[in-house]
Amino acid sequence: MTSIEALEAALPAMTRWRVPGGRDVDWAVLEAALGTALPSDFRALAEAYPVLVVDDFLVVSAPAPGAEASWGAACREDEILQDLYEMGDTEEYVPYPRPGGLISWAESNAGDAFYWRTGPADPDAWPVVVRTDNAEWFEFPVGAVAFLAGVYGRTIDVPGMPGNFPGDDPRVLGLSD
Repeated sequence: MTSIEALEAALPAMTRWRVPGGRDVDWAVLEAALGTALPSDFRALAEAYPVLVVDDFLVVSAPAPGAEASWGAACREDEILQDLYEMGDTEEYVPYPRPGGLISWAESNAGDAFYWRTGPADPDAWPVVVRTDNAEWFEFPVGAVAFLAGVYGRTIDVPGMPGNFPGDDPRVLGLSD
């Protein structure tokens, strides 16, 4: 698993948004609402950073302290993904809480969605799945932080993304709690 430090090295503009001492997310409340544990790399990212917006394009979600139950419930009730599934536009993917179902952790302003596939049982082994705005699906055998570090470190290419993704010098905005 890739560390937060590797992501910060690939995306140095994010470091100004690191929360000294952490954000104190109540993971027990969130995971009770969601019905599953989440990958440890994402937990570390969400403890260190608020919601991040990269180049006014990619929004990396993070639960806000005090709003963990609503964040978990929103992930569990992803209406867009459910609609896509009902229309038969998810290939072999299914919405969570079905076994192996998808949970969203980021989105783009162009309609791309970034998920975990919740299988195998160990959340730290969940791969990243991307649905592009062109309705193409791609799976990457890494977690969210390794995926982001790879994209911004230019070792992971995501087909179907705009030609300027990722940007040469990505700007990052942290949305405070």
